[in-house]
Amino acid sequence: MSLEKIQRLKAERRAIILAHNYQPAEIQALADFNGDSLELARKSAEIDAEVVVFCGVHFMAETAAILNPGKKILIPDATAGCPMADMADATALRAEKQRHPGAKVVCYVNSTAGVKAESDICCTSANAVSVVRSLGDVPVLFVPDKNLGQWVGEQLGRELVLWPGFCPVHERIRVADVMAAKAAHPGAEVLAHPECPKGIRDAAARVLSTGQMCHYARGAAAREFVVVTEAGILHRLRAENPGKVFHTLGAAPCCRDMKKCGLENVLRALETLAPEVRVEPAAALRAKRAIDAMLAVG
Repeated sequence: MSLEKIQRLKAERRAIILAHNYQPAEIQALADFNGDSLELARKSAEIDAEVVVFCGVHFMAETAAILNPGKKILIPDATAGCPMADMADATALRAEKQRHPGAKVVCYVNSTAGVKAESDICCTSANAVSVVRSLGDVPVLFVPDKNLGQWVGEQLGRELVLWPGFCPVHERIRVADVMAAKAAHPGAEVLAHPECPKGIRDAAARVLSTGQMCHYARGAAAREFVVVTEAGILHRLRAENPGKVFHTLGAAPCCRDMKKCGLENVLRALETLAPEVRVEPAAALRAKRAIDAMLAVG
């Protein structure tokens, strides 16, 4: 059995398995820790293990490698990328910084190590508002997610310079999809991710990161929810709230890259200690400063 082999190899390798909330249900059930980008970044900074199997996409494993230079960071499928992260690169960001002298660069963690290295501070969808607020009144260049950046600006009553990137999974969601879900589940509270376009966010009762959705659902008086983000989050929501009901949209949003991880390639990663994710040391040092600055905000 793959599960038995995985558990045996975990012990032999002194390994830990981390999984993002969008991972397949069997991976979330296997993981030692599930979380959103902020929760995983914090966990990565305090890992007590020699090997980390990061079940997510490449930029997440890069972040773990940056925060744990002495540990072996594995990603079960090296092709698991992020289209949003690919919409920004270090060269283009350097050019944009020259067009906005004096601006602080706030970099969403859904980005490459090279982009993080060119940034002043990182953020996640859970702490983006707090991070930008912490900078005061200086101009802010927000990269790479225009939707998250727009939402942050709305919360703070200010305009940010927005990079034209986006998450294709969230960008494909339409207001009509949300209205249809509302009609089908009239008593449900609608929770949307800030990576969604403005019309989707405006149609929701609350705009939350996946980790915030999990926290909110546990304490909310509502018993039924429509969840407007990648459908993998439903596994954790249902597991943590057995007395509540969670719906996705009619055409469930799905990130193919997040679904590339399976039990067999987790097992293979533990057997072979590959694929390993490494970051060039100079870039890692500069990227770590931006990540540490984010973690210091709290």
